[in-house]
Amino acid sequence: MAKQQRNNSGARRFAAPAESSPFEQARDELFQHIMRCGVVGAAPEHVEEWFAETTKYMSERFPELSEQQIEELKTLGLRFAQPPKSRTESNAASAA
Repeated sequence: MAKQQRNNSGARRFAAPAESSPFEQARDELFQHIMRCGVVGAAPEHVEEWFAETTKYMSERFPELSEQQIEELKTLGLRFAQPPKSRTESNAASAA
């Protein structure tokens, strides 16, 4: 949400939204790809293959990202792609 500012006459105006960094853009694009391609709930070998291809694509699409940032994207993506935990599993874990 844009932050409100007042000019000299007291009228309100909105500040322009801050531009995302290349890393944030790549992260958002990766999450969109994960949702669109049905990675959540896929077989582990398919997920690993998909991430290998996608991280290669992301490094070509965002050449300004370092190798460390690409690995961080992969880590974030793998966490994002994990299927949601069922309530029975979370209740059992909290009871232990």
